[in-house]
Amino acid sequence: MIRGLLLVAALVTPATAFAQARTADTVLMSEHPEGRRGQEQLGYADAVIAGDTIYLSGIVVGRGPQDANLEAGFERAFRHIGRILERAGASYSDIVDMTSYHTDVVGQIEAMSAVQRRLLGSPPPAWTAVQVGRLLPEQGIAEIKIVARRPRPAAAQ
Repeated sequence: MIRGLLLVAALVTPATAFAQARTADTVLMSEHPEGRRGQEQLGYADAVIAGDTIYLSGIVVGRGPQDANLEAGFERAFRHIGRILERAGASYSDIVDMTSYHTDVVGQIEAMSAVQRRLLGSPPPAWTAVQVGRLLPEQGIAEIKIVARRPRPAAAQ
């Protein structure tokens, strides 16, 4: 009987430690009530700050009815990314890794690259682009996932 209790305790301890670590993270939810309701319903946040690393949830790129080209949708998505980074205490220059998922990677890559170069500047982050069959929501044409570093305070540098 004691052996069984020790085994259960050993299994619970890592889960408890993980839950405590997650509680210490800073979670950024949408600032818009409708967006926040959707996040709570589906179970995700705009971003999670864990130590010196900022993990953004994927930002979906859509094509608006007034958009003259694909760049407009990517511009909106990157501006949204910039606002989330700002709330986390970072900026475009703090992005270290980017993964993008595309419903038409060949047809979208130039538009995304143009906006990325314009807003993120140089040097560029690491980047992986992946072709996918579809996104959520269904009208999404691409999704951009970001990992950034949290800048150190000037006194700590």
